[in-house]
Amino acid sequence: MANESCDPAPAQSEPVKTGTRMVLCVKFGKEMPGLDRIPWAGELGKRVYENVSKEAWKLWIEHSKMIMNEYRLNPVDPNSQKIMGEQMEEFFFGAGAKLPEGYVAPKAKG
Repeated sequence: MANESCDPAPAQSEPVKTGTRMVLCVKFGKEMPGLDRIPWAGELGKRVYENVSKEAWKLWIEHSKMIMNEYRLNPVDPNSQKIMGEQMEEFFFGAGAKLPEGYVAPKAKG
């Protein structure tokens, strides 16, 4: 089941500078500034570079931190990298952000 809260509207950003590489962002469905470089190895990295905005990438970074912690992944382990690639594929090009089975969100402080 997709977590709707993982897809907030992008924050009002500064005006786009002339010459900024634009992409039709798969996450937000509109043209937005793209990433400065390919963020992941292989074909998936190329697809992300061509179809994901900087704002959507920020959402992925936050989501990926939760995945790394919940699954106790090691970023240098090839199996962990495979899992992260699969999660990234699902986040951007699949049904959306899925939370790990049994995930309990941290309680807000205060």
